Amino acid sequence: MIRLTLYTTLGCHLCSQLEALLGHLSREPVALDRVEISEDDALVERYGVRIPVLADAEGKELDRGFDAPRLAAWLAERDWLDDDAWEVLHRQLAGEEPTREVRGAEMRNGRRYLG
Repeated sequence: MIRLTLYTTLGCHLCSQLEALLGHLSREPVALDRVEISEDDALVERYGVRIPVLADAEGKELDRGFDAPRLAAWLAERDWLDDDAWEVLHRQLAGEEPTREVRGAEMRNGRRYLG
């Protein structure tokens, strides 16, 4: 299972888009630890204009991961990318294939899981 931190804020539609893409493009299940930035001035200062921001266990961050090619490249660097899913999505974004709905997140035992 892939464990990531998502810096977000309430009502962030781009964060929801990122979560859906992450669930679709990752080749393993993803567990997100969501950090609400609005409750901490330092986090607002650091992440306020950059959210959604994903961070891996080493602390390496991805700003604006709702952009599918950026997210795919970030996942590929970590060997977490589902290459087949990315190929299909890439063709869809290029208009070469009809689009299909992307899997979303689900809550289990108070934790959000993707995929």
